[in-house]
Amino acid sequence: MQNVDIWSEEFGAATDEPIVLVMGSMSQGILWPEEFVGRLTAGGRRVVRYDHRDTGRSATVDFEEEPYTWSDIKDDVLRVMDAHGLDSAHLVCHSAGGLLGQLIAVECPERVRTLTVIGSSPLGGGEGLVIMRALMGQPQPEGGLPGPVPEFVAHYQGLMAGPAPVGRRERIEAMIVEQRVLHGTGLPLDEDAARRLQERVYDRARDPDAVVNHRLAAMARPDFEPVGVLDQVKAPTLVIEGTHEPAKPGHGAIIAEAIPGARLMMVEGMGHTLPPEVHEELARAILAHTSGAS
Repeated sequence: MQNVDIWSEEFGAATDEPIVLVMGSMSQGILWPEEFVGRLTAGGRRVVRYDHRDTGRSATVDFEEEPYTWSDIKDDVLRVMDAHGLDSAHLVCHSAGGLLGQLIAVECPERVRTLTVIGSSPLGGGEGLVIMRALMGQPQPEGGLPGPVPEFVAHYQGLMAGPAPVGRRERIEAMIVEQRVLHGTGLPLDEDAARRLQERVYDRARDPDAVVNHRLAAMARPDFEPVGVLDQVKAPTLVIEGTHEPAKPGHGAIIAEAIPGARLMMVEGMGHTLPPEVHEELARAILAHTSGAS
């Protein structure tokens, strides 16, 4: 494992059932909302959230000097668990964090009490290639993962074609636009709350440019997504997807079908973010899942 300093914080009583929250690519741990975390701790859970390397308050890496892959980012999850004295924990993972959780459940089953994946894709499904084909205007192969919705594609095609935003103000505005796209069309977006969140994300980053290293790591991750291993997942698994998921629509059902005994939960109106309207429903489901209740 690469020795990279990772920022993390813990909520709840040390004697409670532990949950480790794993966010997606290029995303800070604070994107797990305080209200949602509070609902979990009020339900008797010890909750840990953290910033991935090259995001937020965690260390930034000179990628040219010390390149890494998503397998290293996966190992960071285990290092966070070790730092908090957790031999095992319930993993609750969002987006690309769900790929991390799935692989840990395959490679280190003794460390995963239960697995919850939200807005994620199946391990080994080639999610990155699906999105790249969509952005390049290429058709998806028959029988593969569904591609993102047109609004998602149009937004990221525009980013690829236009100049990069410069300075704090422009970059925060671009981050708000991206949040609006990922939020989806099922629920209204609180624009003021979105601005406060993205200002906080930008201002607490050691180096806002360092997140691009996650893309470089993704280009070197063939070892990260082994194909045909999800039937090896032994941890009780809850798969959650929003009915207005813009990035990975329909991927949740594929995960749930591939993992023995997994349960799929669709959340009405939710897109690819975690808005206040769904916190209670998500927390209630996760509390039940991590207590062994059905």
